[in-house]
Amino acid sequence: MAGHGPVGDFPVKNKIVLVTGGGSGIGFTFARICHEKSARVIIGDLKLTQEAQDYLASKDKSEIFHEICDVTSWKSLHNLITASVKTFGDVPDVYAPVAGVFDPSWSNFWDDTEEESYKTVAINLQHPVKLTRLAMKALASADKKGVVCHVASTAGIRGNFFAPLYVVTKHGVVGITKSLAQADPEFGVRIVAVLPGTVKSPLWEDRDDHVMAATKYSERKLMPPSTIAELMLKMVESKEYTGGTCVLKTLTEERVVEEGWDKAAGEYDPSPRPEADLSHIKEVIAAERGKKWEA
Repeated sequence: MAGHGPVGDFPVKNKIVLVTGGGSGIGFTFARICHEKSARVIIGDLKLTQEAQDYLASKDKSEIFHEICDVTSWKSLHNLITASVKTFGDVPDVYAPVAGVFDPSWSNFWDDTEEESYKTVAINLQHPVKLTRLAMKALASADKKGVVCHVASTAGIRGNFFAPLYVVTKHGVVGITKSLAQADPEFGVRIVAVLPGTVKSPLWEDRDDHVMAATKYSERKLMPPSTIAELMLKMVESKEYTGGTCVLKTLTEERVVEEGWDKAAGEYDPSPRPEADLSHIKEVIAAERGKKWEA
């Protein structure tokens, strides 16, 4: 297939890595691991845990820094890439939209207190979708390859009556990953996703509601954030995980639940159809390629 890809192996050494939700949990652990492997890192988050503050305080801003970011604001997401250009002289190579919430009291299906939109959808779904599009623009502008690694959930392939809104958003993250598989060979942007089981993190523990008790959190077997962060790194760096690959990871198993673009051919298609004309999409990306990133 002609194009600017596929991406192939993509070691993070000397690359620029952008992580939203990098102030705690999986996001911070992934940011730290990448930094330890000689990547330069931008952490986008509203606040940092003490652990993250201490780590950044011990490092030079020319290596890793924190930029305040509200992931529900598209301008704020755009500004993360601008901050990379200003500090590191280039757009990021790797994008990890990790920020997310699990049905907080202020935004969930059952309490239904919001009047215009669900903030959970903006955080868990609109943010990773928009950052993916910004990543594709930024990488085209710099005419280089890159990787977007999403964090979905086992909820992305099953239902949950307790938390249907969370499930909807994670199904959406899986959906955008699968839909953009072809961006790997066509445009040189590999988009993949990890689907974790329950992880010990502030997503669960930094709360002011009844969710921990209601979901019997204390009875669950939990993974440390490093388990998922290390898998994310492997998915970013290895050509084994081609665009569209989705990997489920729990304490008891690790398996591919969606094959990448180069392995999925010939599988059951519930609705056979002619291939769409992609000429407009190719024109859009071609117009963005080499165009200077606009701050």
